[in-house]
Amino acid sequence: MHPRNVRLFIIGLLCITHSSLQQSSNKKKKDGSNSVAIEELKKQVDNIVIELNLLKEQQALQTVCLKGIKVPGKCFLSDATKKNFHAANEACMAKGGVLSTPLSGAENDKLHEYARQTVGAEEHIWLGINDMVTEGIWLDQGGNALRFKNWETEITHQPDGGRSHNCATLSHTTGRWFDESCRAERAFVCEFNIV
Repeated sequence: MHPRNVRLFIIGLLCITHSSLQQSSNKKKKDGSNSVAIEELKKQVDNIVIELNLLKEQQALQTVCLKGIKVPGKCFLSDATKKNFHAANEACMAKGGVLSTPLSGAENDKLHEYARQTVGAEEHIWLGINDMVTEGIWLDQGGNALRFKNWETEITHQPDGGRSHNCATLSHTTGRWFDESCRAERAFVCEFNIV
């Protein structure tokens, strides 16, 4: 069934259920035996509302992904507006995502290519990793250890900024990672998990 039809069906059910609840409430005054039926209807309405909200989230996510690019298990959506790390992170969270964090070399390459095409070939982008909690221990936005790393190690031996560089960017030229001050302003790419 098309998501729009599902929503209309659910809205119709909500109206019918609401009407039934009002009728049941009037009868409850006369007869206390309907209280179990009323509670069951309330549970059904709550479940329908939860399902409706999930459908709304899925539809919003599909719309976001249509504007961006899909990779296995997630999609990326760029934002060329330069912001500091925390503002970029908040912007992604407001859209229902997080700052991008590649989990493999192939995903890093896709992110690099996508950022060059959408943000610009001269722009570094924020990554969703930092070592704010413990210097030298880089974690993703969920506080998990990194499963994949792509630091630039041949020329500048990244990460090399110490306590003043607690956030990371993806290089526009090589796709390698560099540590940087979280106060710097960079473009960014949000990622959204999809099923």
